[in-house]
Amino acid sequence: MSKEKKFLTCDGNQAAAHVSYMFSEVAAIYPITPSSTMAEYVDEWAAAGRKNIFGETVLVQEMQSEGGAAGAVHGSLQAGALTTTYTASQGLLLMIPNMYKIAGELLPTVFHVSARTLASHALSIFGDHQDVMSVRQTGFAMLAEGSVQEVMDLAGVAHLASIKASMPFVNFFDGFRTSHEIQKIEMLDTDDLAPLLDREALAAFRRRALTPDAPVARGMAENGDVFFQHREACNRQYDAVPEVVESYMAEISKITGREYHLFNYYGAPDADRVIIAMGSVTQAAQEAIDHLNAKGEKVGLVSVHLYRPFSAKHFLAAVPATAKRIAVLDRTKEPGANGEPLYLDVKECFYGKADAPVIVGGRYGLASKDTTPAQILSVFENLALPMPKDHFTLGIVDDVTFTSLPLKEEMALGAAGTFEAKFYGLGADGTVGANKNSVKIIGDNTNKYCQAYFAYDSKKSGGFTCSHLRFGDEPIRSTYLVNTPNFVACHVQAYLNMYDVTRGLRKGGTFLLNTIWEGEELAKNLPVHIKRYFAKNDITVYYINATRIAQEIGLGNRTNTILQSAFFRITEVIPVDLAIEQMKKFIVKSYGKKGQDVVDKNYAAVDRGGEYHKLDVDPAWAELPEAPKAANDDPAFINEIVRPINAQMGDDLKVSAFADIADGTWQQGTAAYEKRGVAAFVPEWKPENCIQCNKCAYVCPHAAIRPFVLDEAEAAKAPLGESHSIPALGPAFKGMRFIQAVDVLDCLGCGNCVDVCPGKKGVKALEMKPLESQLNIQPEWDYCVKGVTSKQNLVDIKANVKNSQFATPLFEFSGACSGCGETPYVKLISQLFGDHEMIANATGCSSIYSGSVPSTPYTTNAAGHGPAWANSLFEDFAEFGLGMKIATEKIRTRLADLMTAALSCDKCSDEIKALARQWLDNRDNASVTREVADKLVPLCEACGCDTCKSIIELKGYIAARSQWIIAGDGAAYDIGFGGLDHVLASGKNVNVIVLDTEVYSNTGGQASKATPIGAIAKFAASGKRIRKKDLGLIASTYGYVYCAQIAMGADNAQTLKAIREAEAYDGPSLIIAYSPCINHGLKAGMGHAQAEEARAVECGYWQLWRYNPALEEQGQNPFTLDSKTPDWDKFEDFLKGEVRYAAMLKQYPAEAAELYSAAKANAQWRYNNYLRLAQQQWGVDPEVAQVEKSNE
Repeated sequence: MSKEKKFLTCDGNQAAAHVSYMFSEVAAIYPITPSSTMAEYVDEWAAAGRKNIFGETVLVQEMQSEGGAAGAVHGSLQAGALTTTYTASQGLLLMIPNMYKIAGELLPTVFHVSARTLASHALSIFGDHQDVMSVRQTGFAMLAEGSVQEVMDLAGVAHLASIKASMPFVNFFDGFRTSHEIQKIEMLDTDDLAPLLDREALAAFRRRALTPDAPVARGMAENGDVFFQHREACNRQYDAVPEVVESYMAEISKITGREYHLFNYYGAPDADRVIIAMGSVTQAAQEAIDHLNAKGEKVGLVSVHLYRPFSAKHFLAAVPATAKRIAVLDRTKEPGANGEPLYLDVKECFYGKADAPVIVGGRYGLASKDTTPAQILSVFENLALPMPKDHFTLGIVDDVTFTSLPLKEEMALGAAGTFEAKFYGLGADGTVGANKNSVKIIGDNTNKYCQAYFAYDSKKSGGFTCSHLRFGDEPIRSTYLVNTPNFVACHVQAYLNMYDVTRGLRKGGTFLLNTIWEGEELAKNLPVHIKRYFAKNDITVYYINATRIAQEIGLGNRTNTILQSAFFRITEVIPVDLAIEQMKKFIVKSYGKKGQDVVDKNYAAVDRGGEYHKLDVDPAWAELPEAPKAANDDPAFINEIVRPINAQMGDDLKVSAFADIADGTWQQGTAAYEKRGVAAFVPEWKPENCIQCNKCAYVCPHAAIRPFVLDEAEAAKAPLGESHSIPALGPAFKGMRFIQAVDVLDCLGCGNCVDVCPGKKGVKALEMKPLESQLNIQPEWDYCVKGVTSKQNLVDIKANVKNSQFATPLFEFSGACSGCGETPYVKLISQLFGDHEMIANATGCSSIYSGSVPSTPYTTNAAGHGPAWANSLFEDFAEFGLGMKIATEKIRTRLADLMTAALSCDKCSDEIKALARQWLDNRDNASVTREVADKLVPLCEACGCDTCKSIIELKGYIAARSQWIIAGDGAAYDIGFGGLDHVLASGKNVNVIVLDTEVYSNTGGQASKATPIGAIAKFAASGKRIRKKDLGLIASTYGYVYCAQIAMGADNAQTLKAIREAEAYDGPSLIIAYSPCINHGLKAGMGHAQAEEARAVECGYWQLWRYNPALEEQGQNPFTLDSKTPDWDKFEDFLKGEVRYAAMLKQYPAEAAELYSAAKANAQWRYNNYLRLAQQQWGVDPEVAQVEKSNE
């Protein structure tokens, strides 16, 4: 009797984690996109008590870096435990030194890799094979999968073969395309795989483990007399690997009925044209092959599974003898090589063979660039040419070096009857989460196969998302985006004018719009091109005001459940009653830990999903004329590059668009051109209640509300007239008008400005209003930005909070989340020092919202000066910043010599000499040196002497620079801590700000050493059990590092003072800034992030302090405790206000009280420590004081 099949709807990461858990005793982990979720699953299962094949839970150990994880794996293996890790990209590269050791010592382990792009001219989190190709020389065996089902089937082969062959494996699959694609697949369980384990090989591994009972030495140093011979001694082990893997694949084939080999052939048995590839492209290629073979052509595909060791025997056996032309596809780029790795391997196999086929190679799919069946057809067409193009590129237009194959029109080649849907959403509106649930509901409750994939832009929450879903009666091999949907849902009204949301929608298809408009008003406001498409293609259109419904229910901007319900009701892909029942079941699973109130609200959302209406499509719309394109005078870079990328049309840009910026350079200030208008509600300024404190602007995460002071002429031209301004307060602004302007199109609607507004007599000067009601205010903002000069020169912007906001923010409209706790600090620094600021930014949230193509939020002032920004890596941020500093020092030393030479130059004028002397006397003063630069450069250009020519060459260094290093807590507390410590110890004048969210925010909320005890985070599924690291106090022990802990929402003035003091201090400084994050799960919402900071300080959870070494030089105590005595009675209530703590009560109630108590005790211990430091006597030698006391 055959075993009943078990199905699971999951993604590739879950499939790999599921299998790896069975064979692992220890997992040493570190977060990195897109592999983190594998480790998260393992941690969650271990916390829940899941057993591996040995009947035990996996011991999970988070490390401080990928290099650390590899070291822990190595040590654990040497001690005799089966150990696994999960990584990708730069993380995998950090493991390379240990990989050589592990392979050299023939230790069995599996590194599961969601293969990802490596950072080169730019960082990309998306998938290709650059990382795995960078470790092909380490000695690890390498096994590749091309689909979620293959991951489930073959991940176990990697573990089994690793143990039997005593050989480490890299088991890899495409990042995002496979790691994050959800499919309904057949599941393997322990009963399937445990019998295949070679127990004797496992016992042999255990016997080799280091033990004092039978001591041996490993890791010896060898000289040239024996190293070579010893290295060659492993050859037999590698020769044996292919057959071991092939035998296990045969076992998996017996269990599953799916045929697996080292190299799988698909296509015509007598094919004359064959593609060689590995990874997810093999699935799309099968669709193209079926299409061509059905037309009578003879084509095929060889899918590579075992890439290392590469068995030429098995490979040649898989290629049809009839093959005359072969195209090898590599998902990587190796500049300067004669070809990419797989291509070279294939050519080597045929070298010297009689009647060898013509072999060409091509690159495709870098950074998850979509590779479709139409592109595969182009490859086969190339092979049919008399002289096929070699070293080609696929899916792009290379109009510079002309490598690309012709692009073909996309066509639907998936299985007949497959239903395809696209959902356009806004990051954090719940669209992606709802669609993940939808595909699982369909997969788990019907016989249909299903697939889901999710495309994102680089913004944090608040960015563009598009969910791609497929359902059908046949297995789905379409490993590419939905291009020809039957159904499209647009969840954001603003997208109608931003993106081509109807692109590819099939004739007779269905369109659902979330909109505040109804009936005739909707018809009136629809863009002309969309009306034409609806009418020409017989589209059925529905609309629903999910935004209003969500507000009525109390869900804020979370429209996802309402629209999910509408989708099921409209499409009836499964019976509506079943869909409603399952949606409510998933609501409990998704939101149960957030409390019954949230569950009930989502239940209500399901029930109200039927409140949609049908829009009558007027056939006359088909004849509407095209709307004229609005003209603008924006730069060509904006119109030709930035706007197409923002419109999700970046795939259409040609190589020539980037030819002049091949090094990755991007212009600053492009974010200002986006004007997305995606907030549902924005602040309305009520002048009569405004006291001009500027707190609203101070805390705004996106610089979308700002004070402007207008002189008489400027006020006369203001679009909304004098009635929308008030007399500006302060002697510096006598006779001027004040406007608190709101950029409603760039605002993300968090509401922090309203929350902090003190108003006048308790009546706030700001109120949140629907975006549409405020669009008439936008011209005021546009005028103020372009037509009103900055008045910051009239006040001391560093004196107080109010004045600081008259300084133009040189960091604006970033891709950070709505309500972000980090960006107000970054923005403030740009206001104070931005015109002479150099920034080294660690990879993380702050680098993504600060520099994701095409949006650059850093911008320039009226003089064209602004922050110069760069990102290197995650782990080297501090050293990167120090490198900037020492280069500047070196070159400015040369400049000082030139200035000195100018003093005695007989060709330099007295004015030049006076300026040179002024510079030499004030070389570190930013304002003076800027003034000197502005005057000196034209004089030197006019003089033209050799000294002046040399000064002109270095003119960018005349103005003093302020060096800033920006990092998150993951970088500063963990992976980059060693480098940070060294940079601070160097004594160099650099300023480091750590944006402390207490988790790895950018990778999804994993625990770091900044995570406090008791908090639930990924990698700490049952609550963190160790204390938060006191990074600031550690740094203060040097005695010459300025240190501070700040929280803007708790004390605006202390934040300003600390930043000002840190920059003024002539030495290293470290500021740790408390930053609420969406990963915290604030029950009050991120619109109260600033208030959350205040509560954190009030209850003692976070302390404010400064350590200023300059005070010690004056005989004063350098440590100042700025926090007031905490109200410890509010501590537990604070914890319960954040899901990361409150979830403990629901998930682990028995331990919650203990961990809450431990968290409070640790906070009290830390506060008391600070109190002692603040109260200590300073300037008196303790021994002298004791003698004086005894003599009294």
